[in-house]
Amino acid sequence: MTNINATHLKEVVLLFLRLGITAFGGPAAHIAMMHDETVVRRKWLSDQEFLDLVGATNLIPGPNSTEMTIHIGYLRAGWLGLIAAGVCFITPAMLIVLGLAWVYMHYGATPQAGWLLYGIKPVVIAIIVQALWSLGRKAVKGALTAVVAFLIVWLYFLGVNEILLLAAGGLLVVIVMNFQKVRSRGISALLLPLGGLGLLAQAAVPFSLPVLFLTFLKIGSVLYGSGYVLLAFLRADFVVRYGWLTDQQLIDAIAIGQVTPGPVFTSATFIGYLLGDVPGALLATLGIFLPSFFFVALSNPLIPRIRSSPWISGLLDGVNVASLGLMAAVTWQLGRASLVDPLTILEALVSLVLLARYKVNSTWLIAGGALVGLFSALVR
Repeated sequence: MTNINATHLKEVVLLFLRLGITAFGGPAAHIAMMHDETVVRRKWLSDQEFLDLVGATNLIPGPNSTEMTIHIGYLRAGWLGLIAAGVCFITPAMLIVLGLAWVYMHYGATPQAGWLLYGIKPVVIAIIVQALWSLGRKAVKGALTAVVAFLIVWLYFLGVNEILLLAAGGLLVVIVMNFQKVRSRGISALLLPLGGLGLLAQAAVPFSLPVLFLTFLKIGSVLYGSGYVLLAFLRADFVVRYGWLTDQQLIDAIAIGQVTPGPVFTSATFIGYLLGDVPGALLATLGIFLPSFFFVALSNPLIPRIRSSPWISGLLDGVNVASLGLMAAVTWQLGRASLVDPLTILEALVSLVLLARYKVNSTWLIAGGALVGLFSALVR
């Protein structure tokens, strides 16, 4: 390795380790911070190059902000940079969540912890609703995508597998948007890559570490959209299909992923610890993030072609709007479990206004929700 490459690698490690410790606020905030650090301050990339990377992360499954770190690490310091950037961004959040999971396991059932979560959960619901609204305004581009979104919500409540819904949403939009091409060529070529998705669904089984790892590997391999879409997949697998978690534990896991720095996907670390202690936490984290490294390595050289393809563009539009449909359906279910009285409803509404109107950082809102919960415990 040349001295220049060694210097670049050190720069990548230091930058993304720092961001992994300090990057609160969710994927949009993470990407804004990366733009400031890599485009404005360090001049590693131009604005157009940065935008190309953002577009590329939307075309592959996985957490967008984590994949941005991996892309930038690769462009700055090659293959070692690709690995180092992702590991440095993920590891601090994983360790923090691991510590909080230990606290939760030892004190989560106490009255104090119960009131704390009572106050936090309505804020998390508000954060998800605000993200759903913001993303929906971009994803719903016309009547077609609006209809697909409503169909996804309806079919989800009928019990259709969420992976099949993502595939069907993407395929439907591709076919309609490219109808003449599809009619002339036939749709068999489009159906073939999606035909095996139904095999990814698993029957209910007793808990085991291999199944835990493979389930998170599956989720990391197929999940499009915001980290909040993770809710739909986690609930379908761990609450409904396996029965390993309760709805309360799921919303607690999302709250922990939101209040800590780094990717929201570290909720997997929390769930892994609840189910399988430290080995479970490590395997869950590895499973959900590993596909991102492969997808970035494969897609980075193809970015110029991806941007100009009407077929992939249509697929992306369909998958994105299907993801938001899943997100909306699960938010409704979790909201019914979290907004249980006038105080929690009021707290969710106030949080939503603060997020949408005044752009208050979600971390501060969650801290405020925790205080509301503790205050409620004192006055009752």
